[in-house]
Amino acid sequence: MTAPSQHITRRTLLKAAASAGVATTFTIAGTKASGRVLGANETIRVGVAGINGRGNAHIGEYLKMENVQVTHLIDPDSTLFEARSESIKKKTGAAPKCVQDIRKALEDKDLDAVSVATTNHWHSLITIWACQAGKDVYVEKPCSHNVFEGRKCVEAAKKYQRIVSHGTQKRSGSGWQLAKEIAEGKRGKLLVSRGTCFKRRASIGFKPEQQPPSTLDFNIWLGPAPQQPFHRNLVHYNWHWFWDTGNGDIGNQGVHEMDVARWMIPGATLPRSVISVGGRFGYTDQGQTPNTQIAIFDFDGVLLLFEVRGLPTKGGVGNNQVFDAKASWTPPAPAVHPGVKSPIAPRGPGKGIFDNFIQCVRSRKAEDLDAHILEGHYSAALCHLANISYRLGEEMPFDQQVKAFAGNSAATEAFAQMQEHLKENGVSLTDTKYRVGRFLKFDAANEKFIGDEEANKLLTREYRAPFVVPNEV
Repeated sequence: MTAPSQHITRRTLLKAAASAGVATTFTIAGTKASGRVLGANETIRVGVAGINGRGNAHIGEYLKMENVQVTHLIDPDSTLFEARSESIKKKTGAAPKCVQDIRKALEDKDLDAVSVATTNHWHSLITIWACQAGKDVYVEKPCSHNVFEGRKCVEAAKKYQRIVSHGTQKRSGSGWQLAKEIAEGKRGKLLVSRGTCFKRRASIGFKPEQQPPSTLDFNIWLGPAPQQPFHRNLVHYNWHWFWDTGNGDIGNQGVHEMDVARWMIPGATLPRSVISVGGRFGYTDQGQTPNTQIAIFDFDGVLLLFEVRGLPTKGGVGNNQVFDAKASWTPPAPAVHPGVKSPIAPRGPGKGIFDNFIQCVRSRKAEDLDAHILEGHYSAALCHLANISYRLGEEMPFDQQVKAFAGNSAATEAFAQMQEHLKENGVSLTDTKYRVGRFLKFDAANEKFIGDEEANKLLTREYRAPFVVPNEV
């Protein structure tokens, strides 16, 4: 789409694009969003999209900062505006603009950046639209709802020279020191990098279909997702457990630990293969995603093993690595990409992930981002690959072992521990089946599965016009 003439407004173009059912490209020039370096005393104006839970935390982070203003609140649920606006007015004395449609906020030439804390299925489209509109972006984890979307976010950031940071905030911590020691071979040969997401997730029950409340723009809420009836398990949190809008806990809390687990493997981007097993155990409810899951990724002989448990269990979220201290090993060089910080480099400027983002917005140095969108794409993609394996799997009794785990002591041990965990929660294994995901080989360079078109179809989705993630950003 070309830049609007003096006789055609941006609003006219937006409406025309929406009517035609195409993705919208914005062209904005001559504003602070054009990419010049900003001084420390110049104000950065941020719009927060998705303000119920995590978005409220975003607001709080920006309100702590000097010369940063939250000028726009964006959410399809208008009932949230009054309380969130009041906290901003109390702090700054100025009321933010409140809109239900992100496209209206992106029209504002004075908006510098968008901080995205919406449902997962909106993360990439808002990121891409914002880049096209000349805005910088902080996007919550996972940056994508599928693998295709994440790559498009990376392309949009590069094409429009935007600062795009990913919400895996552990990247702003001290983990780089351990990653550096592993990459230097000081810990021995890395055999397994393990991540866990053990968070209790109770049954969500069943909610009946009903008319959406008048205060909710359900069409905007659905966005790229298929048209479907409204029910109260969608708004606000339980959308995580439905495939159309969420990615299960592996793509919710789990992506934080997945990011760290990948970070610890020198040179790791995407794997050579993936398999995932699990199920939704302990109750029957409306949710679709697994509450118990094991995923195994092969990074050229180093395994990334990830576990999800939603029933009560010991432990929590975290990471650990298994080494052979006696084996000689020359680790591969860490993956280095132009304009992206080396994974073993010291952390960038700013106190924490949000401040790091704002500092990079000022300097225009994407290479200073602790959690560059490319890193976010790779870690989010691992969650998606595991879910694709799981969704293409078959149900089988627990007395039938996973063939792909044969000879793999780490996977076999994790599977045995998963069974014990389920028995501790009263799940009868003799009366229960689990899903064994499809073993999938992956071409990391081209981000495609090898010889499995059914799996490749799940790398993207059918989009509901006009909320379309474009092939060309």
